[in-house]
Amino acid sequence: MLKLFVPGRLCLFGEHTDWAGHYRTMNADILPGASIVTGIEQGIFAEVEKSTIFEMHSDAPELADVWRDFSCRMSEQELKRVAKSGSFFSYCAGVASYMLEWYKVGGVRIRITDMTLPMKSGLSSSAAICVLVARAFNILYHLNLNTLGEMNIAYLGELRTSSRCGRLDQACAFGVKPNLMTFDGDEIEVKPLNVKKTLYWVFADLCAEKDTIKILSDLNKAYPFASTEGEQNLHKALGEWNHDIVNKAIKYMASGDAESLGQLMTHAEEMFDEHIAPMSPALWAPKLHEVLHDPNIQPMVWGGKGVGSHGDGSVQFLARTAEDQQQLLEYLNAQGMKAYSLTLHPVHTVRKAIIPVAGFGTRLYPATRSLKKDFFPIPCSDGMVRPVILILLEELVKSGVEEICLVLGSEEERIQYTDFFERQLSEEHLSKLNKEAQEYENRILDLGKRLHYVYQHEKRGFGHAVFQAVEFANNEPVLLLLGDTLYRSQSNKPCALQLIEQYERYNQLMVSIHPIPLGEVSHYGILSGVWEDKENMHLNVSVMHEKPKASYAEEFLGVRNKEGEKEYYSVFGQYILTPEVFAQLEEDIKKADEEGDKTREIELTAALEAVRQKSGMMGIRLKGTMYDMGNPTALRNCVRYFSK
Repeated sequence: MLKLFVPGRLCLFGEHTDWAGHYRTMNADILPGASIVTGIEQGIFAEVEKSTIFEMHSDAPELADVWRDFSCRMSEQELKRVAKSGSFFSYCAGVASYMLEWYKVGGVRIRITDMTLPMKSGLSSSAAICVLVARAFNILYHLNLNTLGEMNIAYLGELRTSSRCGRLDQACAFGVKPNLMTFDGDEIEVKPLNVKKTLYWVFADLCAEKDTIKILSDLNKAYPFASTEGEQNLHKALGEWNHDIVNKAIKYMASGDAESLGQLMTHAEEMFDEHIAPMSPALWAPKLHEVLHDPNIQPMVWGGKGVGSHGDGSVQFLARTAEDQQQLLEYLNAQGMKAYSLTLHPVHTVRKAIIPVAGFGTRLYPATRSLKKDFFPIPCSDGMVRPVILILLEELVKSGVEEICLVLGSEEERIQYTDFFERQLSEEHLSKLNKEAQEYENRILDLGKRLHYVYQHEKRGFGHAVFQAVEFANNEPVLLLLGDTLYRSQSNKPCALQLIEQYERYNQLMVSIHPIPLGEVSHYGILSGVWEDKENMHLNVSVMHEKPKASYAEEFLGVRNKEGEKEYYSVFGQYILTPEVFAQLEEDIKKADEEGDKTREIELTAALEAVRQKSGMMGIRLKGTMYDMGNPTALRNCVRYFSK
C-alpha cells in the first residue's frame, strides 16, 4: 500500500496566460504565457495499490455527503463513457482511460483517506484528483514519467471530460512550492522559484457566484488575432504587461521584499480590472472588490488580488506577519467565507559541510603509515602544491559554506589537522616565503577557524561515520564531500556551488551524478530515473542499485540522453543531505543495536534509498570532472590531470 498526497494549487500571478500562450501556434506575435503558481497546504491524501479494475473509495469525512464508492472495468470504452458523463468520477475515469490507451496498464485501487482541499473554489480540486490518479498509475506500474509527464497526462485526462481546464491547473503536481510556468504554444516549462523570507498568504472562497465557462468563452473571442483596441489591450495584459509583473514578483520573492510583492498584487488586480474585466460581463465581481477594499483588512495585509479566472470566485492576500495571517483567517471566516492559510517558507541555504576522513587508506599503503591520504600533495594549475584537504576546503569556502566538520577516526588524528590549519609558521620559515605565499598563509589559518571535529570510534560503515556529525548538522541541510575525491569545475562556479544552487530550487535530498561506461557499472552504485529538464541535467531518481551486473544495468537502469541513447549514472561524490537522512541513519543504528549486531555496517546508500522512497531524490549532473585518488592508478591520474 503506497501513500500519496497531492495539494491544490493557487495562481499567484499570471492567470489566463496559459490558454493565451497556447495561441502562439496560430499567431507568433503573441508572447508566451507566464504564471507563478504554487501548491497549497490543503490537498488530497490517499492510499493506492494495484487492482484488477479501476476503483475509487473514500474514508474522508469531508466527502461523506457527495461520495459514493466507484468501480469500473479497465476498458477504454467504459472509462471514456464515464469521463463524458459529467459524474463525480468523470475526471478520474478520463485519466485512467488515457493511461490504459497509451500505456496498457492494469487497474488501481485508490482510497482517499483525507480531503482538506475545498472543491469548486478556484483551487483546482479537479486537477489534484487527476494528478493523483496519474501518479498512482505512474508509480505502481513503473512508467518512469517525470513530474511534467504526470502533469500533462492529468491535463489530457481532464480534457476527456466536459471540463476545459487550463494548463496551469495541474501545477499541483509539483508540490507546495512556487514555480514559474511558461506556456509557449504546446510547450510548457516549469522552473522552481526561490523564496528569501517567509511569506504569509491567506486565500478564501468568497462563497458567491462565478461563471468560468462564460469568462473563458468571452476572453477567447479576442484570440488569436485582436481586432479592436480592447482586444489589443487584452493581448498586452496577458502578454508584455503580465511579463513585467511576473518578473518583478520573482525578484521580490527572491529578495524577501514582501511589501513590494503585496503592492504588486494590488497593481496586478488594477491592471486586470482595467484591461481584462471589461471583456466579459461575467468578470463583474462586486464581492471580490468589497473584500479587497475592506478597511478592516487593510492594516493586516501588504496587498491582495483575485484568484484564477477571477469573477466572484476566490480572493488572496499577502499578510504582513504570522499574527496578521491568523487574524485575517478568523475575520474572513467570521464574514461567512471559507478562508485558508498558505505559508511559503524560504529554502535553507546550505552553509555547513561534512568531510569524512576517518579511513586508513589501505590501497595507498605504505604511504598512509605516515601521511593521511587527504594530506597527499597535489600540483595545482596555479603552480602551488596543495594537500587534498586544502583543495576541498577552498572549494567549500568559494561556494559559500561557513562551517566544515571533519569526521576523524580518533582524537590523535586531529593533531595533523590542527598543526596544519591552526599552528603558525615559525618566523624563520615565514621569512623565506614571498609576499604572495605569506598572504596565503593567513588564508590557511582562516580556514582553520571554520573547522569542527567529530570522531568515529567504531568502524561501522560510511553511514555511521556521517552520522557522527548529526549534532553539527543540527537539523540543517549539509553538503557531504568525500575526503579522497577532488573536483574540477568546467564553469565559473565550483561544483559544490552548482549543487547548492540546485538544492535551493528543489529543496530535497540531492546527489551529484556523472555518466560512466556500461562496462564499469559493476564497480559503482547506479542511479536511474527520468529527466526533469530539457537539458538533461536534473534527474528525478527512481532507482538506486548497488554494483549491478552490466546486463542488468543495460536492461533496467539506462537513462536516455537527447539522442535517445542509454547512459548510466553513478554518484559524482557530492551530496546534500537533508535532516531526514540523519533521522534514517539514527533509526538504522538503533535497529542494529537492538538486535545486538554491533558489527553491522551502517550504509549511507541504504539511508538515502529509504528517504528517496518517502520524499524523493534529485540527481544533479554537474559541469565538472571528478578525480578519485583512493587507489594508486586514480592517484596517478589525479596528479597528471588536475594541474592542467
